[in-house]
Amino acid sequence: MISFFVCLVVLIVGFFTYGKIAEKVFGSDDRTPPSLAMTDGADYVPMSTPRVFLIQLLNIAGLGPIFGALAGACWGPSVFLWITLGTIFAGAVHDFMIGMMSMRHKGASVSELTGTYLGKGMLQVMRVFSVVLLVLVGVTFSTGPANLLAMLTPKVLDTKFWLVVVLIYYFIATFVPIDKVIGKIYPVFGICLIVMALGVGGGILLKGYHIPEITLTNLHPSNTPIWPIMFVSVACGAISGFHATQSPLMARCIRTEKDGRKVFYGAMVAEGIIALIWAAAGVAFYNGTGGLAEALSQGQSVVVYDICFTLLGPVGAVIAMIGVIACPVSSADTAYRSARLTLADWFNYDQKPVKNRLILTVPLLAVGAVLTQVDVQVVWRYFSWSNQTLAMIALWAASVYLFRRKRNYWITVVPASFMSAVSCTYILMAQEGFKLPTSVAYPVGIAFAAACLGVFLWSCVMGKGKNANTPVQETPYESAQ
Repeated sequence: MISFFVCLVVLIVGFFTYGKIAEKVFGSDDRTPPSLAMTDGADYVPMSTPRVFLIQLLNIAGLGPIFGALAGACWGPSVFLWITLGTIFAGAVHDFMIGMMSMRHKGASVSELTGTYLGKGMLQVMRVFSVVLLVLVGVTFSTGPANLLAMLTPKVLDTKFWLVVVLIYYFIATFVPIDKVIGKIYPVFGICLIVMALGVGGGILLKGYHIPEITLTNLHPSNTPIWPIMFVSVACGAISGFHATQSPLMARCIRTEKDGRKVFYGAMVAEGIIALIWAAAGVAFYNGTGGLAEALSQGQSVVVYDICFTLLGPVGAVIAMIGVIACPVSSADTAYRSARLTLADWFNYDQKPVKNRLILTVPLLAVGAVLTQVDVQVVWRYFSWSNQTLAMIALWAASVYLFRRKRNYWITVVPASFMSAVSCTYILMAQEGFKLPTSVAYPVGIAFAAACLGVFLWSCVMGKGKNANTPVQETPYESAQ
């Protein structure tokens, strides 16, 4: 139990220390942000810092820090280390840099940011990659909540009925101004996510459950390798490329750059704390990884419900059901909204007019509605890998950005190199990948990471790249006011 509390303290201290280092490296100042310079009443809407923080937390979290943490806990308390160190040095830095870069580029989406710093080829790849990934998230988190709602309501209100309701909500949330729906209900559900985690953590401690101490021993019942599978399974609890698609949403709503650390870095630390609590709860509640793995075979939602009901009673059961229904919904609606904005950036299509928003929203939701009738589980298996690959790409883009601004680029280069090794090794050995043995996947993954680092150093630091020393293009809001 001591190591759990140490990790908890490290996460909190990390926000006040390494978070400030990241802020200093980036160079946040008092220049006019896009929310004030480009207010349009639709996507560029200034909101208070507490509200933006809670929206950002729910945007990036959903059920990620719960399901991912429970899956990661199957390897034992070694997952505490990855959640803690991954959050501070990788995930929070990733979210902060992309969010702040977006603010400096008029609220641009991650695909446009990547294209600016990694070239036109990567721009086109990321545009397609981002939209497909976001629609896939929307589709997957449509059928799940619809099935759960059908189970909780009279038979006449079947899955098809609730699927229509969910899709109508997604249309509204994607289309209307961000402060009208998302800005009003997300803070409420964000608070519910925090309360649920604190309640579960308190229940584990007060009811005498044993949280094991950290050990580097692989405790997975099936002896699945820790590297790199655990680092991909935890995902949102430590670092997630999906966050790079969400941070630009709030980059258009923050009132001042000085709040960037609180919103972007802070929300990721909060998510790390939530993940740490759920990972500890998983191994403690089921008395080890064997019991946890067996419980997870019945479904992650079942595990969440059992833990909440046992520890918090009927109130906990209600909170749990809100979580497993509302949290995936919150991931899907902002996924569709991000997809709309990515397309708008792609085609330079002004989203202030209602007609323009409809022109992009209707086809997106139509495609999503069609895909809900198709079994996407095979494709979804690739999401975990795609998610971490997106994080890798975003970190390399941030590294080039910092280099061109003559900032300490190592703050992003190190996690970018690490995630390059994770992504490459995973796809080489995963069942949905090439199924190669670790004797091949491990050295090739490390070699790939070294090659990525070498390309960066050669093209940027040594000035051999075509645009190595090209200065950052300034926007009208690039100079401090």
